[in-house]
Amino acid sequence: MSKSWLSPSLLSAGLVAVLVGYSSSAPIVFEAARAAGASPAEVASWLWALGLGMGVTCIGLSLATRTPVLTAWSTPGAALLATSLHGVTMAQAVGAFVFAGAATALVGFSGTFERLMRRVPSSLASAMLAGVLLQFGIDLFGLFNGHRALVGSMLVAFVLARRFVPRYAVPLTLAAGVALSTAGGQLHLGTVALRLAQPLWTWPQWSASTLVGIGVPLFLVTMASQNMPGLVVLRSNGYRVPASPLVGSTGLAWVLLAPFGGFAYNLAAITAAICMSPNAHPDPAQRWRASVWAGFFYLLTGVFGATMAALLAAFPAALIGAIAGLALLGTIASSLHGALAEPAERDAALITFLLTASGLTLFGLGSAFWGLLAGLAVSLLQRKTPAT
Repeated sequence: MSKSWLSPSLLSAGLVAVLVGYSSSAPIVFEAARAAGASPAEVASWLWALGLGMGVTCIGLSLATRTPVLTAWSTPGAALLATSLHGVTMAQAVGAFVFAGAATALVGFSGTFERLMRRVPSSLASAMLAGVLLQFGIDLFGLFNGHRALVGSMLVAFVLARRFVPRYAVPLTLAAGVALSTAGGQLHLGTVALRLAQPLWTWPQWSASTLVGIGVPLFLVTMASQNMPGLVVLRSNGYRVPASPLVGSTGLAWVLLAPFGGFAYNLAAITAAICMSPNAHPDPAQRWRASVWAGFFYLLTGVFGATMAALLAAFPAALIGAIAGLALLGTIASSLHGALAEPAERDAALITFLLTASGLTLFGLGSAFWGLLAGLAVSLLQRKTPAT
């Protein structure tokens, strides 16, 4: 392996992306599995399938396109399942997963999703990204209320590292946070044991009510609240890779791994922004290696599903929240600049930004979807008609 692959900034960007992804929404996945009546062994199989699917797609798509393509499970999808799978058998749930994955693959490979995204102005895309990430920046300083020593020290370490060794700012800050947490007795590794996850196959059952009541909403929520922001992150950072193979591939992985508990795969947004940040690598053409590292860590989380769940639970929530906010500061700044750079589109961009940041949810669709929709409507209404 060449030295470029072993860069601490690339490796830490991939690790932080996985830490943030798992720590922020793994409990929702557990709730979704329990709602379907999953046994502990089946929960471990879900983690195996999710880790394997995300790892393979991250590595494969990043290597194929030489862009930092990061995939994830659908957090809104998991929340939807946690409230809608009660009374549904595991086999029926798997049938809904296969259906939603097949629909995603069809929309992706057919080019339908790409054609829709071409109509989104870059200023609105940047505004939506800034709105999605804003809460992480706010939470960074909100953590001072109960964790002044840890968060304050990490902030000082980050600022000093940005001044003297900017390329290694995030890994050095993460190391400082781990050291402080260990010294303060906040890192609890006593319950962590090395255990392999075992995949369990469930044959799908097709139920019209389950497909309509769960499969269709799962597909729509994942496309609107996950794949759309995920592609926006790529485009906002200057990566013009076609959307069709990316979305289609996540749908294909979804179909193949659904019987093992892979309930949804999609393009990542927040965690992808970490791998696309200048903190990952100063050269944008090299940042795809951070996504490959993230894929490697996702594979580990799948193979050692139960172990990884315990390990992530051992890290203080304040440490994860602080490192996420610090890693995303640069991306938030560049997104705001891109959103407001064009005077004629500022009203639409500002509405997109504020509505996305509001966290509004309607009909099961998140604020990113509604923010972009409102921005497009304002942009259309304010568009000047050419003089005849």
